[in-house]
Amino acid sequence: MKINLIAIGNKMPDWVAAASNDFIKRLPGEIKINPVLLPLIKRGKNPDIPRIVRDESRKLLAAAPKDSLLVVLDVLGKPLTTMKLSSLLETWLQQGQDISIIIGGPDGVSDELLSQAALKLSLSGLTFPHPLVRVILLEQIYRAWSILNNHPYHRA
Repeated sequence: MKINLIAIGNKMPDWVAAASNDFIKRLPGEIKINPVLLPLIKRGKNPDIPRIVRDESRKLLAAAPKDSLLVVLDVLGKPLTTMKLSSLLETWLQQGQDISIIIGGPDGVSDELLSQAALKLSLSGLTFPHPLVRVILLEQIYRAWSILNNHPYHRA
């Protein structure tokens, strides 16, 4: 199974790459992570935010393989717990389907993109910086795998 982690953003700080790579390396061979970082559209003095959100969302959608299950992180999405993610991961592994998880830009994603998502999920009611979302998501994927495999990483 492959998880395409598709995000809008500029070059990530070194600590994001280090933390992300650490969790990617911990995952077993049955779960491949394909990180895709698409450039943020410049926001000038008077940006046309609806146009920018539309254009970024179209880039995100185009980067997702057509045969993958489209999952979009959205503040209004279904609240996600570690145990729910573990259950989702188990289902995805059993089905053998590739997944594309979308992290939108700072202004979110378009309704057009949301309407095409098989799942709309929320990591938290809190707002996180985009670089941190990548790390949190990868850590939670690893934690979900550890739960499924009775690995001692998850101790809750």
